[in-house]
Amino acid sequence: MASFSLGKHAHVDLCDLLKLEGWVQSGAQAKAVIAEGEVRVDGAVETRKRCKIVEGQKVEFAGFKITVVA
Repeated sequence: MASFSLGKHAHVDLCDLLKLEGWVQSGAQAKAVIAEGEVRVDGAVETRKRCKIVEGQKVEFAGFKITVVA
């Protein structure tokens, strides 16, 4: 499973994570797929576009999986 580093940040917004990983082409597309229930965080559907993703969480979308690390 791939990983995403938060670097110096405490969290990343879910919609931003999808964009930064290249899983979607735009912020609008990220917000749409989240609202449609296509994204899972720690195995549960997440529909909050600005959900704060922190170290240790796992995000899944369209066959992609990532673990967030510090």
